[in-house]
Amino acid sequence: MPDRPPPLTYADAGVDIAAGNALVDRIGADAARTRRPGTMAGLGGFGALFDLKAAGFTDPILVAATDGVGTKLTLATETGMLDEIGIDLVAMCVNDLVCQGAEPLFFLDYFATGKLDVDAAARVVAGIAEGCARAGCALIGGETAEMPGLYRPGEFDLAGFAVGAMERGGGLPREVSEGDVLLGLGSDGVHSNGYSLVRKIVEREGLAWTDPAPFSGAPLGRALLAPTRLYVRAALEAHRAGGLRALAHITGGGLSENVPRVLPEGLGAEIDLGAWPLPGVFGWLAEAGGLVQDEALRTFNCGIGMVAVVAPDAADRLEGVLSAAGENVSRIGRVAAGPGVRFTGRLG
Repeated sequence: MPDRPPPLTYADAGVDIAAGNALVDRIGADAARTRRPGTMAGLGGFGALFDLKAAGFTDPILVAATDGVGTKLTLATETGMLDEIGIDLVAMCVNDLVCQGAEPLFFLDYFATGKLDVDAAARVVAGIAEGCARAGCALIGGETAEMPGLYRPGEFDLAGFAVGAMERGGGLPREVSEGDVLLGLGSDGVHSNGYSLVRKIVEREGLAWTDPAPFSGAPLGRALLAPTRLYVRAALEAHRAGGLRALAHITGGGLSENVPRVLPEGLGAEIDLGAWPLPGVFGWLAEAGGLVQDEALRTFNCGIGMVAVVAPDAADRLEGVLSAAGENVSRIGRVAAGPGVRFTGRLG
């Protein structure tokens, strides 16, 4: 009889269970530093537990959000700069939660790759833990998937899942009215939207990620990987202070499409594009890409990462609250009759 081939193992098929276990061991300390009231167990169970009563809620409504970081991952993998992409993942989820008036409580991540590189994955998860720590939510679980043949060498994908809570009746938006003031909170750069266009512009300009950024002089890859700003703590302080009527996280679709999401039917917004300084990265992208203003406004945040809709008699007070919490605040417009967003002035 012909000799039978040697027996196969899962590792022969490209899946290394030992590497997965090693990753769990590596990230345990990162997860532990995100513990907060309500956290009940560490990593490793089939499900993650959280105690809402211990977190201080009496009649809570749960709010959930999920997101990824899009093709910004390509930039991170091509440059090898993996340490902060996890902050983006957390921010994209928890900034959405707080727009509902919810306090982020816990976070779970999903990391998928073809062949698990424990060191690279641990760097990514450390960034996720950092984002959770900044947002005040606990990293209580996740999943690592090793899928040979589905991803090219060095590639991976990320997804995040955040859950928050608010007391019944405490949600946003609420009572948005004509004449309400729009406060724009400054962004830290491109955040996590529009990177397919960013990469196209960089390619067309013939630039390498190590070249000096035309808008700052720092290495281009590093400058474009500035993580999404976390607005959670400042937004919650403003919510507790009273007079906050809505929050709009400025992600894909920009100011044009995200501000109307928090306005009642029949109301729109008037926004003065000259009310805040345009960060250099957006001026460069617009010039190098030949972008018309409407395209830039629909693709990028253009320097405003969150918009707070506030009662007119609370505008001065909430501007102070947000500024004291570390935000760069500009009065950018008002709620007006008629649907949609109407822009005046020009960016820059």
